[in-house]
Amino acid sequence: MWNNEYKSILGGLRMINHITVIGGGTMGRGIAYTAALAGFEVTLQDISNEAIENAREYIETLLNKNVEKGYVQLEQGTDAKKNLSYTTELSEAVSQTDLVIEAALEIMELKINIFKQLDELAPAHAILATNTSTMSPTEIAAATGRPDQCIAMHFFNPVHRMKLIEIIRGLDTSDSTVEVVKQVAEKLGKVAVEVNEFPGFVTSRMNCLIGNEAMNMLMEGVASAEDIDKALKYGLNHPMGPLELADLVGLDSRLRNMEYLYHQLGEKYRPSPMLVKYVKAGRLGRKSGRGFFDYTNK
Repeated sequence: MWNNEYKSILGGLRMINHITVIGGGTMGRGIAYTAALAGFEVTLQDISNEAIENAREYIETLLNKNVEKGYVQLEQGTDAKKNLSYTTELSEAVSQTDLVIEAALEIMELKINIFKQLDELAPAHAILATNTSTMSPTEIAAATGRPDQCIAMHFFNPVHRMKLIEIIRGLDTSDSTVEVVKQVAEKLGKVAVEVNEFPGFVTSRMNCLIGNEAMNMLMEGVASAEDIDKALKYGLNHPMGPLELADLVGLDSRLRNMEYLYHQLGEKYRPSPMLVKYVKAGRLGRKSGRGFFDYTNK
C-alpha cells in the first residue's frame, strides 16, 4: 500500500518516469514503442528471447520508417531508441519501475500468475496495470497485496495510431491511481475514457458482437467476407470491416474473448462455429498468414 506521504505528492506526472511492459507481442511492442516515443524510460520484458528480438526489430524498423516519412523528428526517434531496453528477466525489468503494463495473452490464470510475481518484485509505489480487453481487473488485483494500485488500461491495435485507452478501475482501485494513469494516457497522446468494470467493458462488448454476427452471416452465405466488410465500412462508416479487424486482432485471441464473455454474459456471446473452426484449422488471421482473408502475398 502507498503511505499517506506518497499519496499526497502523487499529483504530478513526474512520478511516472519508468514504464515496464510485460509481453513482446503485438500489443506489448506497440505500447513500448508509443511510451518510448512519448519520453518515458521503457523496459520491454518477455520470457522468450525470440519474442524480444522480434519486438526490437519491429520497434526500430517502425521508428526508422516514421523518421524517414517525417512523422517523427530525427532527434525524437533517436531519444526513443535510447529510452528503450529489453530483457527476459522479470526482476530486472521491474526493479526500478513506476508503472507496469502487462500485455500477456487473455488468459485469466496467466494474468493472475504474472500479477503475483509483479507484486513481489516491483517497488511498493509501482502501479500495476493490465492491458485486458475483457477481463476483471478486480479479480486480477485480488492476487496482489496492493489492489488499490491495480487498474486496467485497454489499448487498441495498432497502438501508435489508435487514440483510445479504456481505463477500468477495479473494486479497490484508488482515485490516485486512476488520476495518474489518466495523466500517463494524456502524455502518450491518447484519449482516455473511464469505464465501470463489467465484462468486455465498452468496446470489446460491441466489437465482439459485431464481429461474431459478421462471422455468422458469412457462415450462412448472406454475403462474401469482402462484401460484409465493405457494407460496414461504406454503409456504417466503420474504418475497418469486422472480419478484417478480427484477422488483425488474431482469431485465437478473439475466440478467447468470446469464450470469456459467453461464460460471463450468456448466450448472445456464444462464439460463431466458423470462428471455432478457423482457429482449429490454424487460420488465425494476419499472424498466421490466413484468416478470413489471405495475407500470404501481402
